[in-house]
Amino acid sequence: MLLPARCQTGTLLKRYKRFLADVRLEDGQVLTVHCPNSGSMRGCSTPGSPVVISHSDNIRRKYAWSLEMVFEQGVWIGIHTGRTNGLVREGLEQGVITDFGRIHSIVPEVVVSAGSRLDFRLETDQGTVFLEVKNCSLAEQGVAFFPDAVTTRGTRHLHELVRLVEEGNTAAVLFCVQRGDADRCTAAAAVDPVYAETVAWAAKQGVRFLAYQADVQPQEIVLQRQLPFVLDPDMRT
Repeated sequence: MLLPARCQTGTLLKRYKRFLADVRLEDGQVLTVHCPNSGSMRGCSTPGSPVVISHSDNIRRKYAWSLEMVFEQGVWIGIHTGRTNGLVREGLEQGVITDFGRIHSIVPEVVVSAGSRLDFRLETDQGTVFLEVKNCSLAEQGVAFFPDAVTTRGTRHLHELVRLVEEGNTAAVLFCVQRGDADRCTAAAAVDPVYAETVAWAAKQGVRFLAYQADVQPQEIVLQRQLPFVLDPDMRT
């Protein structure tokens, strides 16, 4: 996935009000930019960190620039959650993600119950697959964690996926790890114990949990390889 043609580098001054950040450009100008990430951005919002921002030509936007990635702990970290589904779709279409066999069609934003949608429905040689995608930007000591803030919506999605499994479908969660310093992924029990407990329960009910790592660079983000998803972060597999 190529980033928009009009990007700039700068330095993060602060992230605030969840969806705003102040960035100092190389010429000293300070911009307030949109921060497309509703999480805590723990480990990727330290003031003074290098950042990449992108420009939108949409004249209706209050803030023309968006925060794309932050450089911390020696790696670029993709924080733009609006890019995540596109990355995963590319991975499905280009054969990087092979867990579901041959894919015949990909339908995004699928309504599965009143007020609840999942990211994709796949029609495959193995049948119908419902897939929920999560962006993972938090990693510590080689372990990628999701979520980085309490997510009641994420827990609700897990219950929906279990229901779909009980109806005879395949259901899965795919964690898109947008940083290169992790070698496995797990649920962040220290951040949201209810979510982590629900992941363990859903896995026992047949929901599949996958993790794929992206190579994040200032010009392009590419889904590259699968990581082990583990229920116990202290285990290697």
